[in-house]
Amino acid sequence: MHFVAHNPADTYATDAHEHAYLGSLLNWLRELLNWHIALTQHTFGALADDNYRGLYVPDAEIDILGASIAALPPHLEERRTELAEERAELERQAVEIERAGGIVPLLKIGRAFDLSPFERDVLLLALAPELDLRYERLFAYIQDDVTKKRPSVNLALSLLCVHPEDRIAARVSFAPDSPLIRHRIIQLFEDGQRQPPLLARFIKLDDRIVAALLNQATIDPLLESMVRLSWPHRALSSIVLPTDLRDRMRQAMIEHTDGLILALQGSYGSGRRAIAEALCTEARIPLLIVNLERMIGADLDPEESTQRVLREALLNGAAILWLGGNRTLQEETLSAWQTALLAAMDTYPGCSFLPLDQAWESRGALQRNWFLRIELPPLTYGEREHIWRSRLNGDSPEESTLLGLASTFRLTGGQIRDAVTMARSLARWHGGEITRDDFYVACRAQSSGRLDSMAHKIKTTYNWDDIVLPPDQLSQLKEICSQVRHRHTVLERWGFDRHLAMGKGVNTLFAGSSGTGKTMSADIIASDLGLELYKIDLSTVVSKYIGETEKNLDRIFTAAREANAILFFDEADALFGKRSEVKDAHDRYANIEVGYLLQKMEEYDGVVILATNLRKNMDDAFVRRLHVAIDFPFPEEPDRLRIWQKAFPPEAPLAPEVDLAFIAKQFKLAGGNIRNIALLSAFLAAESTGEIGMIHIIKSIKREYQKMGKLVTETDFGRYMSLIRG
Repeated sequence: MHFVAHNPADTYATDAHEHAYLGSLLNWLRELLNWHIALTQHTFGALADDNYRGLYVPDAEIDILGASIAALPPHLEERRTELAEERAELERQAVEIERAGGIVPLLKIGRAFDLSPFERDVLLLALAPELDLRYERLFAYIQDDVTKKRPSVNLALSLLCVHPEDRIAARVSFAPDSPLIRHRIIQLFEDGQRQPPLLARFIKLDDRIVAALLNQATIDPLLESMVRLSWPHRALSSIVLPTDLRDRMRQAMIEHTDGLILALQGSYGSGRRAIAEALCTEARIPLLIVNLERMIGADLDPEESTQRVLREALLNGAAILWLGGNRTLQEETLSAWQTALLAAMDTYPGCSFLPLDQAWESRGALQRNWFLRIELPPLTYGEREHIWRSRLNGDSPEESTLLGLASTFRLTGGQIRDAVTMARSLARWHGGEITRDDFYVACRAQSSGRLDSMAHKIKTTYNWDDIVLPPDQLSQLKEICSQVRHRHTVLERWGFDRHLAMGKGVNTLFAGSSGTGKTMSADIIASDLGLELYKIDLSTVVSKYIGETEKNLDRIFTAAREANAILFFDEADALFGKRSEVKDAHDRYANIEVGYLLQKMEEYDGVVILATNLRKNMDDAFVRRLHVAIDFPFPEEPDRLRIWQKAFPPEAPLAPEVDLAFIAKQFKLAGGNIRNIALLSAFLAAESTGEIGMIHIIKSIKREYQKMGKLVTETDFGRYMSLIRG
């Protein structure tokens, strides 16, 4: 069933010998038809020339039809033997043409679809009227009806089978599961007669097969916008892969030439298509790229369209790349397409490539062909650095920037390619060299976007100068950034990852009362690392239905891995508090949720930040398994003064009378409260004097106290109490 595909880039044009060969075949067919005409004339005598023959059945013809089949007269017997010898000679000539490097489409198609010599001659018979309409008149005369212009099954059997027993055996070539019918090579149609016998049906050659027999480069019109044939020229060695994995894929292609389904599992840009192209390059075969999404969207019949794909692949001796196969196999609404796709992959005698976004196993759905799922590993730091350098090709930024990109963003090769393209576009837009910001913006844009529907993206606005914390807590925050930046050195170069199956990320707990800087710290870490920060809304995660919380967490962490994002769980104690004594099923599953989060956090190789106002409510065993735990203390007077000073921008018209030292000493407020007060005082000033004075700040403190449920007393406000009375 296999043949060496012919590359149109080499010598696609058919030479004069090949055209002459087709002419010789048609000459032979004409002689065979003439022989059949002579046989008819010999059998029916003068009745054969009756002008009304076919419109009625005379008595003499009844006698002829009712008689037993007579032996052929010697001259017709001899001529039939000569025609058989001529056909054998033409077959030998075809073999010689192919040995000389030429193409004989009839032989090529015969090998592709495993056609018998009889079936190949059926193709020739059906091809004749596609090239010369005079054959229609010959067929009509031989079949005793001017309306029967196409060859019938009966005519094919009569012409091409010498003995009656051969005719009986050849009927199988027109069965529904025969290659001619299964691969849509021919169509059998009726001509007005209701439920005619097989012999009375007529043969029409499919237009795509006509083009193939004429060696014309084309694609099935039904599939034209959905499939593309390519001759890849990609070296497998140029793809960043572990050597042993590359060798195993190469060996699989060599060993399983009679049917292989290679499922390549990886995220966008992981090289699934490139691997398929490279393996086809080594095998010296073309690749038929099929867009299943378009086929499904076009509302085509699943079985019909997938079988046409197989026919196209067989005609070209190509491997098949089923783009969109992952969605087809996963969505329950596409069951008809699932059945058709699995049947097509399982029956195709060549190689099928199936790109997968997530794990999928056949579980008995594939019986014939060998199914091999290969999970493409994520790129190591060294591999990412190599790809960055090769893609930049001289446009390299500062070395520290390049190393930071490779370390911070765990992108695939395709995402790095897209990021470089985007960074160059951004540079052209602002009319300068590519900057560090261009690269970081481009890298952040490579996230899949799925996380946006599950979490709230926080726009980073703060830096290290904006936060006020004790030195030890500030050092801990910077240590988190150091762990991310130097992860490649410690884990890969220094070999620590060999002993870490999980826990390669940074899992952190921020504990402290409201307003002490937990969210701001997460913002600063994200800004310093150039990563996106996503705040998880617990209302979208926690579900009262058993098992749903785990599913939501799984979706979040999967999307976060694609987005290279920092996950920030605020008020995490609401979901991940102390495990309770198991009294009923809900208690047991609540504890499972806590354990499941731990598992997902340990699998995640990015940064996860859990924030809580009440550390004592967090499960102790849970906290022990985190990498970093930082307590955010309530700010003392010196820290409050620094926060007040930072709360007002330099452009803000702060009145000289404002006594920030007094305010910091007198009002024990957290940083979040201080920022709220500063903003409200600015609005009050803009409405009245245009300058922020003590009266505006004191009134704003009163409003914040009221919001917090605190009493407004003269002990706190002292001499400024008169400003807020009434």
